Amino acid sequence: MPIKQLGTKSQGIYYGWIIVAVGLVSMAFWYGIRSSFSIFYVALLEDFPWSRGESAGVQSMSLITYTILAPLVGGLIDRFGPRRVIVPGILVLSSGLILCGSIETLTQFYIFYGVVAGAGITCIAIVSYSAILAHWFEKKRGLASGIAVSGMGLGTFLMVPLSQHFISLWGFRFSFVLLGILVVIVLLPLNGIFLRHKPQELGLYPDGLDVPISSPNVESRKENSINMKTFDWTLRRAIKTRRFWALVLFPFFAFIGLFIVHVHNVKFLVDQGIDKMTAAYIYAMVGIVSTVFRIFWGWLSDRIWREITYSLGTICICLGIGSLLLMEITGQNALSYPFFIFFGMGWGVTAPLFMSIAADLFKGKGFGLIYGIVEGGIGVAGAIGAWSAGFIFDRTHSYQWAFLLGIIAVLISGFLSWVAAPRKVRMPG
Repeated sequence: MPIKQLGTKSQGIYYGWIIVAVGLVSMAFWYGIRSSFSIFYVALLEDFPWSRGESAGVQSMSLITYTILAPLVGGLIDRFGPRRVIVPGILVLSSGLILCGSIETLTQFYIFYGVVAGAGITCIAIVSYSAILAHWFEKKRGLASGIAVSGMGLGTFLMVPLSQHFISLWGFRFSFVLLGILVVIVLLPLNGIFLRHKPQELGLYPDGLDVPISSPNVESRKENSINMKTFDWTLRRAIKTRRFWALVLFPFFAFIGLFIVHVHNVKFLVDQGIDKMTAAYIYAMVGIVSTVFRIFWGWLSDRIWREITYSLGTICICLGIGSLLLMEITGQNALSYPFFIFFGMGWGVTAPLFMSIAADLFKGKGFGLIYGIVEGGIGVAGAIGAWSAGFIFDRTHSYQWAFLLGIIAVLISGFLSWVAAPRKVRMPG
């Protein structure tokens, strides 16, 4: 039966939005826990005689674990569905965090946080929900992705000051245990009950339409005589294209710059004379600003070229990092305001555009594995950014060169998004 050009809306609330809500809450925990590392980082440096480089290396270890497991998680979701992967991952994450409450050595911290918690957190990360949402939305993919990943900013906004509050009251050990308990109480029933892999499991079509919708431009936009929109992509087919490598590299360079800031910004602000709780709230404001702009950038990218949207976001990231650079040079702490505004705006563009561009280019039976490779590259980049900034500070006693490295990496990322060229396979709605 031929596919109709236009579909009509099904009645009632489309179940895809429930999947979006599950992804939002889960990714709030994912990135809230990841962002809270910067708070625990300050506390651990005070309690243990570790250098900044080797301590930040624990976050790098977590990201290396993520790098190794992200493709595996995406591939397992393709094969077995999300609940059989995400639910066990939640239990592993909780166990790792609780074990962190008993650390006495740096090696234990590397194992409990970097490996055990790092393995579990991969299962509630963007790779899992991107592999699910790609099937539930077509025309509203950018908006749905933006709403789901807004949980990343919301989690940062809530968990960073909450972690600082817990540590101030009870120390870092009990705070790790509390986070582990919260993960089980909230995420286990939410994912176990409500997650579904594809709309077809419920007799639905993408976007809640009664019939599937086809893009008006798919017949005219091809690469090597292959219809990029309807071709059932596998990893073997994807890696033969230039767009796949651009897709891997533009998030890679972005996350070098992002993780220089994410891991070190609280300690940097404290070094500038800002008290710990205020520094935590400044970082939390990055999260809330990004939450709003993840939805905005996702919505905008559905209506104009995704490359234009992403480029605007990268400019904002550079302005945010540049504010920190100027703060160190001038000593003006008022620059923390443009930092959290611009960095939050720019950080908001990353996840929804990573997800949307990847699904535009390579949606198919192997999409989970393909996007897992992308997220694996992001893990390597985050590890490089987290470690390199600590290494640079240990050698120079300044973050200036680290911030400059971050700006350069983000600008390269913006350029590579144009090489990925999603505009050539989709028409703005």
